[in-house]
Amino acid sequence: MANRAPNVVVILLDDLGFAQFGSYGSGFSTPNVDRLATGGLRYNRFHVTALCSPTRASLLTGRNHHAVGMGFLADLATRAPGYTARIPRSAAALPRLLRGAGYNTMAVGKWHLVPGGERSSAGPYDRWPLGLGFERYYGFLRGDANHWAPELVRDNSYVEPPAGPSDGYHLTEDLADEAIRMVVNQQQSAPGKPFFLYFAPGAMHAPHHVERSWADAYAGAFDHGWDRWREEVFARQLASGVVPAGTTLTERPSWVRAWADLPADERRVFARMHEVYAGFLSHTDAQIGRVVDTLEKLGVLDNTLLFVMSDNGASAEGGVSGTANEHSFTHRVVDDLADNLGRLDDWGGQRHYPHYAWGWAWAGNTPFRLWKRYTWLGGTRVPMIVHWPAGITPGTGGGAGDGGAATGVRGQFAHVIDIMPTVLEACGVPLPESVDGAAQQRVDGASLLPTFDDPAAPSPRTSQYFEMLGSRSIVADGWKATTDHVSQGVIEEEQLMEGSRDFETDRWSLFRLDEDFSEAHDLAEKHPDVVRGLERQWFVEAGANKVMPIVDSIAGRFGDLLPREYPVGQSLVLDPAGGPVSDDALPLLFGGGRITADVEVPASADEANGVLFALGDWNGGFAAYVVGGVLHAVAALPSSEIAVSAGRPLPPGRHTAGLELRPDPAGGLHIEALIDGEVVGAAHVDDSLPFVWQHGGASIHLGQDRGLPVSDGYRPPFPWTGTLHQVRIDAGAQLPPEQDLLRIALQVD
Repeated sequence: MANRAPNVVVILLDDLGFAQFGSYGSGFSTPNVDRLATGGLRYNRFHVTALCSPTRASLLTGRNHHAVGMGFLADLATRAPGYTARIPRSAAALPRLLRGAGYNTMAVGKWHLVPGGERSSAGPYDRWPLGLGFERYYGFLRGDANHWAPELVRDNSYVEPPAGPSDGYHLTEDLADEAIRMVVNQQQSAPGKPFFLYFAPGAMHAPHHVERSWADAYAGAFDHGWDRWREEVFARQLASGVVPAGTTLTERPSWVRAWADLPADERRVFARMHEVYAGFLSHTDAQIGRVVDTLEKLGVLDNTLLFVMSDNGASAEGGVSGTANEHSFTHRVVDDLADNLGRLDDWGGQRHYPHYAWGWAWAGNTPFRLWKRYTWLGGTRVPMIVHWPAGITPGTGGGAGDGGAATGVRGQFAHVIDIMPTVLEACGVPLPESVDGAAQQRVDGASLLPTFDDPAAPSPRTSQYFEMLGSRSIVADGWKATTDHVSQGVIEEEQLMEGSRDFETDRWSLFRLDEDFSEAHDLAEKHPDVVRGLERQWFVEAGANKVMPIVDSIAGRFGDLLPREYPVGQSLVLDPAGGPVSDDALPLLFGGGRITADVEVPASADEANGVLFALGDWNGGFAAYVVGGVLHAVAALPSSEIAVSAGRPLPPGRHTAGLELRPDPAGGLHIEALIDGEVVGAAHVDDSLPFVWQHGGASIHLGQDRGLPVSDGYRPPFPWTGTLHQVRIDAGAQLPPEQDLLRIALQVD
């Protein structure tokens, strides 16, 4: 390994749009990220895949996402080669290569690269962080997490957070603490030994959770709405040079309502949503600052190659009106304005799982069109900052058309697949032909290192294909062709967005990106021959990268899911000695089910208290608990809570107690409280059962609860005061009926 090999830090944020850092025009307070931008480089033509798991796979392997089996979310692995969600051994990941070159490798935060069915305590662990080359890991495996009470993993084991919601715990702060601890311990133990830190906090993905004072700092800042805020952002982008002069600000689409047309109550709700988002980002920036300050204190910042980026554009999964509980949109439930008005005082707090209205996602991607999950620039072009004082010559700022030499802007067309080759070249680590006995497949990325000191250096590539959920585009020789395909899964997009719903009727728009930075001027009618050529080229690239078959719906994926090596049956008996059990190892309850606890009940009713079992929390979950000898059964659904109490107390001695969730053929859901198999209380609600209870995953807790409760009727941990022998789960149908498959679309993101 070469002397003075740099340390490497990758800071990967989530669902952050091109315009949302202060240094990219937002006006938000992000001083720590902006300090890195001022002392480094801002890339304004950096691209990702438009979705989280695929971008992360490409970043860590240097290969196109379909080429390593990550064409969609890791949660839904299918037999199609481009969608197995299993990164092959032929694509050794960056941490494995750096570890082999003498680096310590550490990952903290969101992972989202473990295939569905492999996230329980039984593994397999091949695609957990340690399996892909990291030596240390602390974070969460799923697509998102409750920031007040997350489901956490250390190395290969599930662990409890170091504090609870009532103690002021926040996930991003905890992750920053752990990143700092890992680096300090590593440098104290081996001073000067290079390290690779992958820091992926999970912000700014929903839920937008932050302590209220951070949001209150923006009180009134967005009362003028997303149209005017977007215009102000664009003006700042032009003035700073992060967007080239002559760029056209794309028009507001028909499906995003004009702020001026909104009633006052809606404006009030929507403005608060953005205050919370902005506060969440400022809070995240402060935690990034703590990590960077630690590097500086240790004396290693100057020789640390540091990247800051996002995995896709801003997210519109909150829909037209936003939501207090992001699980709602996967149930195709639209929030009620009056309800949201009543929730504003705690928006971003522990009661909710909020996401902002899609007008803010559109504005957050200024000056581009659309958002996450689409291969328009709003989904694929994101901010990327590079900071490396020892490796970037001072004064080598932007080139022609990029805003002037003082801005440090780079305009080369780049892609997330370029990160690994850049790091390897900077670290002097050659790419081996074989790793751990596996011949290595082609690396699709190319090094950005020449652009660090030369604003006029050529782009690492002249062409790149894109595909996500049926949305397709291709860049080649300065042209970009993009389809108008509308993916399925988000009800309001299906209903309101203009565009094609059938691959046979997809229309390709054409843009000259060298002259049209924002993808604003469609030239397809003027150059039909170019469009036809680019469409053919897209299919060639698709064939080479295992993109086919293209699927734009979840229904199509469910018919081709990879079978589990050890399938979960319809019945399972759980022993409390084993601790919490991940929902990845539990029978599905989409078709209903019965969960019962085998318990010893204390002789006195007053002494019979506690949780028998609980999964999830008040944003989505179920529980059976006892208060004063009375059994309570509850299920928290996205738009309602259904609860029932037993009509008689639990008798002393050994009994079974629990609940049954039973879909009503006429619609809705029944919940029943059970004692010794007898129904002792029942209730009905119009909602249906979810496919998954929590987007970020959840474990069933036996004999007590943790984190946030499922119901206000108890406070965790509320341990059971009797003896719990076991809990039995007997599920109904293991797959949802065909008509409900689309409703599941993004429950796993």
